[in-house]
Amino acid sequence: MIRYLLRRIVLLGGTVLISSLIIFLICRLLPGDIARVLLGREAGEAALAALRTELGLDRPLPLQYIDWLRGFLTGDWGIAYSTRQPIRPLVMERLSNSLLLAGATLALALPLGIGLGVWAGWRAGKPDDTVISVSTLAVTGLPEFVTGLLLIDLFAFRLRWLPANSSIRPDASFFEILPQLVLPAITATLVLLAYIARLTRTGVIAELEQEYVRTAMLKGLTPATILRRHVLRNALLPAITVIAISLGWLISGLIVVENVYNYPGIGRLLTFAIDRRDLLLLQAVAMITVVIFAVANLLADLMYALLDPRIRLGDEHSP
Repeated sequence: MIRYLLRRIVLLGGTVLISSLIIFLICRLLPGDIARVLLGREAGEAALAALRTELGLDRPLPLQYIDWLRGFLTGDWGIAYSTRQPIRPLVMERLSNSLLLAGATLALALPLGIGLGVWAGWRAGKPDDTVISVSTLAVTGLPEFVTGLLLIDLFAFRLRWLPANSSIRPDASFFEILPQLVLPAITATLVLLAYIARLTRTGVIAELEQEYVRTAMLKGLTPATILRRHVLRNALLPAITVIAISLGWLISGLIVVENVYNYPGIGRLLTFAIDRRDLLLLQAVAMITVVIFAVANLLADLMYALLDPRIRLGDEHSP
């Protein structure tokens, strides 16, 4: 298991390094002049040249990349061009908000999606299986902004149960934040629900056809015992990848949901950096996104290895 973990960590480091180079080059190849954006159309060439020198934009690209990567790894992420604020505290604050929303979403999506998937798989071909499959797929087919606007109209404007705006204050207590998390979390849950439920359903159906399940039934074990002790462990393997990747998406990819509800997460910070052409802020947010997805995939690999020893044993014996 240690060798398996070390190999995955090395692959993660290589992935992040290559991604950092791609992010840096893409940001530098974006059209337009950041100095002109910051100073305006009326700025003179002398002022523009001075600002490019101050920002280090007149240095060779390899040196810019090395300095930026070194600063990122050591925690010195620089100052945002647009707000003149240190980037690292700003990103960490937004990341903590996104983690909070991701946790609330997973708390809803995992038990609901796995529960519906297990029931649909156990009742495969029955009317309740059809209802679960069709309804979850129909809900997931709606774009996030449509679902969000419908929920706002119902719960915020008509019923007046929940706030339409989720722009939480930094000093707000947990009980003040909780009502503002409900609608964004429900919207994100509806996006994930069908994927988790359908993969769980497929896994349950596949496992129920295995010989060991028939043997357990012949031994007189109850269906609940068979499902809990034998089927679920293997049936959940296909859903693990989706859950892990979804974790990365929930933390850094909820751009539409965050903008609909005005939620101050890292996805909304990414759109702000793009709008303002704030290259340093954009690079920092993009790198955090890459790290989150890489760590999420590492966790998925580890969960696979823990649930199915054949995976790590096969990896250790590979040349």
